[in-house]
Amino acid sequence: MLYQIYETQRSFMEPFTDLAEVASRMFSNPQLPFAQLPMAQRISAGYDLLHRLGKDYEKPEFGIRTVDVDGVNVAIHERVDIDKPFCELRRFKRFTDDPNTLTKLKGQPVVLVVAPLSGHYATLLRDTVRTLLKDHKVYITDWKNARLVPLSEGEFHLDDYINYVQEFIGHVQGIYGNCHVMSVCQPTVPVLAAVSLMASRGEKVPLSMTMMGGPIDARKSPTAVNNLAMQRSHEWFENNVIYRVPDKFPGAGRRVYPGFLQHSGFVAMNPDRHASSHYDYFQDLVKGDNDSAEAHRKFYDEYNAVLDMDADYYLDTIKTVFQDFELVKGTWDVRNEQGKLERVRPQDIRDCGLLTIEGELDDISGAGQTAAAHDLCTGIPKSHSLHYEAKGAGHYGIFSGRRWREMVYPVVKAFIAEHQVRPAAKASARPAAKARARSA
Repeated sequence: MLYQIYETQRSFMEPFTDLAEVASRMFSNPQLPFAQLPMAQRISAGYDLLHRLGKDYEKPEFGIRTVDVDGVNVAIHERVDIDKPFCELRRFKRFTDDPNTLTKLKGQPVVLVVAPLSGHYATLLRDTVRTLLKDHKVYITDWKNARLVPLSEGEFHLDDYINYVQEFIGHVQGIYGNCHVMSVCQPTVPVLAAVSLMASRGEKVPLSMTMMGGPIDARKSPTAVNNLAMQRSHEWFENNVIYRVPDKFPGAGRRVYPGFLQHSGFVAMNPDRHASSHYDYFQDLVKGDNDSAEAHRKFYDEYNAVLDMDADYYLDTIKTVFQDFELVKGTWDVRNEQGKLERVRPQDIRDCGLLTIEGELDDISGAGQTAAAHDLCTGIPKSHSLHYEAKGAGHYGIFSGRRWREMVYPVVKAFIAEHQVRPAAKASARPAAKARARSA
């Protein structure tokens, strides 16, 4: 019922937010007499803020048209390689007419970025993708808004998420022979599960796993997010945050955790910061500081755009990751596409590098939660494991912004480059190399 009330209220407010946008432009357009009135700039700023507080934020686009590769402008073509009911595997293909640059691009590593399915769209990782594209071929999981998925497509559980990841890894491996996997926040757990299952079956695993700010072991340094999931029962979540999609959407009747509830939770974590940010935006508009105002718009266009999560997936994640801790306890069984249960055994992963990254000031995934992956992946030699803490970085800072580009990315780039050759292959190559040196 709450979802229907929310949509009714939003539909009722939509004409007023549109009117506020028109009024803002009227009082800011120098060619109209309204702009000549006293306090016109302040009135325009107030209407603009009212419009942005009430508008409906749609899914943003990645909008990555070009990237600079060593001074050469490389064109980016975005396309969908695999279209699944709940996710698209999106590829960012690079094009250039420069022969030397083209040769360089062809030999670069392939990275599959597994984006979070936790409220925001995959476009939240735009800066991550743009930076990676300078030195890598890049794919990303672009999760769909569950309210747009018809009931005829069936249910979506955490097990299905893991099966999707395995399929995507296999797809990229089938094209290039190998790949590296990067997971940001929520997907660190299902990605580790997916690679563990592949290793247990004797399948080819990625050359490396980069895990950033994720709840591998949510018991360590629990944050407000962790505490909420731990302190409430599974039944509480099912009874209080799960609603059916209203009739106006393609996924009408589907049980979901609505994006607007998740967004409310995000804002509630730092209400003072958001209030201050909006006040600063109002002041920037009054002063005519267009650059600062535009930076605010870009951030909140992304931050306010949220999606619904399928209820089964959401409840599975709460129970498995934040309540029963099945991954770290070694009790997690995943149902594969054939309907068979398989035990998740991270210790079976061997020929794969492991890089974990945490932000010093992360208030979403606490200190040690991501690093716990090293304790689970005992089959990976210490020489191919690395943990990095980004000083001064919060949760978003480890994958977006200046600290990501200047501090975290160089570590990621170097680790991927080091593991472009599989660890076992490098180890077996060393004696042969020494033998050649002796005979030379």
